[in-house]
Amino acid sequence: PAPVAPNFLLESIHHPQKNSTTMKSAIFAAAIASAAAFAPAPVAKTTSSLNAFESELGAQPPLGFYDPFGLLDDADQDRFDRLRYVEIKHGRICQLAFLGQVVTRGGLHLPGDIDYSGDSFDSFPNGVAALFGPDSIPTAGLVQIVAFIGWLECAFMRDVEGTGNEHVGDFRNGYIDFGWDDFDEEEKLSKRAIELNNGRAAMMGILGLMVHEELGGTLPVVGDM
Repeated sequence: PAPVAPNFLLESIHHPQKNSTTMKSAIFAAAIASAAAFAPAPVAKTTSSLNAFESELGAQPPLGFYDPFGLLDDADQDRFDRLRYVEIKHGRICQLAFLGQVVTRGGLHLPGDIDYSGDSFDSFPNGVAALFGPDSIPTAGLVQIVAFIGWLECAFMRDVEGTGNEHVGDFRNGYIDFGWDDFDEEEKLSKRAIELNNGRAAMMGILGLMVHEELGGTLPVVGDM
């Protein structure tokens, strides 16, 4: 499922002064988490999970096998595959979200009107303010977005057994390829690693944009928040 904005973020849109302390605490926590992401890999960890998954895709320098919360302690392959499935899906969603932020804040919007009242797509604010707040899109629009995402989840964004999918997160399901079958195994692993890393970066990126949107100011590439 797509990540949901934290309650304090949504509430602070309506009560900015009341939630300033909470926002500062969240930013401080995010800074600590970002610093921890670049900490050196643990030198000694002798759990069975390390032995089982240290060679999996995504366990790479400089962190290597990095599981600070112990989510894979005593986990089996099914548990790992489930977490990897969630990681890949959230990464894909966040890549689209980050790209959407950059594009719309750059002034590019869909042409025409979003409803029969004549409200154009570019008449609504960017980012979280388009979903929550006094100038957000109508409730009927939100319902259509949720319904569309649900349809994608049920019809396309799932792994159909018996269709030749090769790995966790492979949603080709026998009817889409884009040249994947022409790659050798080394190139396939490289492209999967690129997607995984880009997804991880996008998850941090969209969270950072949500925080900066609350703080205000201007960011490179993205522009005014």
